Amino acid sequence: MRNNLFVRGVYALLMTAMLYACAKDKGYYSPTSQQPVFKGNLYSYLKSKPGVYDSLVKVIDRIGLQKKLEDSTVTLFALTNANFQLAIQNLNNTLSVSDKPAQYLNSVKYEILDSLLCQYIIQGRIGSDSLSSQDGKDVLGIRYGYPMHIGLNKQASSGYLNGGPTIVDLSDTRRSVFNRNWVTTETSSLNIQTDNAIVHVLNPDHVFGFNKFVSQIIYIPPPENLFKTFGGKGSASKETSGGPDAVEASKYVFDGNPETKFFLSSPGLFYLQWDFPTAVVANSYTLRSANDIQGRDPADWNLQGLDEAGNWIKLDIRQAEEFDERFQLRVFFFTNTKAYKAYRLNIIRMYDGNDFQLADWTMNRNQ
Repeated sequence: MRNNLFVRGVYALLMTAMLYACAKDKGYYSPTSQQPVFKGNLYSYLKSKPGVYDSLVKVIDRIGLQKKLEDSTVTLFALTNANFQLAIQNLNNTLSVSDKPAQYLNSVKYEILDSLLCQYIIQGRIGSDSLSSQDGKDVLGIRYGYPMHIGLNKQASSGYLNGGPTIVDLSDTRRSVFNRNWVTTETSSLNIQTDNAIVHVLNPDHVFGFNKFVSQIIYIPPPENLFKTFGGKGSASKETSGGPDAVEASKYVFDGNPETKFFLSSPGLFYLQWDFPTAVVANSYTLRSANDIQGRDPADWNLQGLDEAGNWIKLDIRQAEEFDERFQLRVFFFTNTKAYKAYRLNIIRMYDGNDFQLADWTMNRNQ
């Protein structure tokens, strides 16, 4: 009997301890939000962390953003030395394949550093507590208004949904409304406060520039755009359902603006055409993918030139082509020394499906 009473007493004590522990942590991992505070402006904060933000400060100084970070209210997704080191390493690995000299932050073009870094700095203070909306926030980078997206991501912990640490996601939207086309990175530290800013620190495995750093530096401009050099008029054998003045009409495939496009719903076979005022020799052309669904990209097409006798001469044939990114500009070369009064791009098949879209088409000449 005494043994039974003893066992029951021990069991009761254990149950009481377990109930108290569960009541204390409510059965899930719920970390206390820590918001470090730095007494000073954002630029001073970055300078106060030698060995962490040296590369970031160097880029800020090169592009003249110091004053902005001293007296403007902003949110910074802070890049550490590791983020820049990955980008420079990728760049120089690529350059070495072509036997080109290495480059570093002090030699990379100002314009590239400027446009890319401004994606990481957002106007206004945006802490993680303001991102409770499921869809997050659409925001714009400073200076150039590049569209970015910020979202909240709560991780799982010990089998409990949303019981883990909170992470803020920063996405380069690539000017697409579809998040499947976005490139997203995560933070490793949140809500560091300065007098004029909030700082979220990016994971050390993020590559500065969202993988655009290398491609922009080694980018080779397309050959001379003959539409601009000689003028003329563009047309299409089929028009969008809204007519020639609709927001996605055929005229936008000739305007050179990547943010506009020509869209057709299930057009079947059709063509784009450019008529020059005089016969012109072309030996290349460019196509730029539009802002959203990859399946609408052209995959099979051919190019023709109109000769003096009124015959359409086939100049180039492409099959199973693929655009890997939205707003991707591709150059296609072909052999030609003859001048043609007009050029026609015959669209045969789309990448996946029946609908068609294209941001831009140009005829070009490579000297």
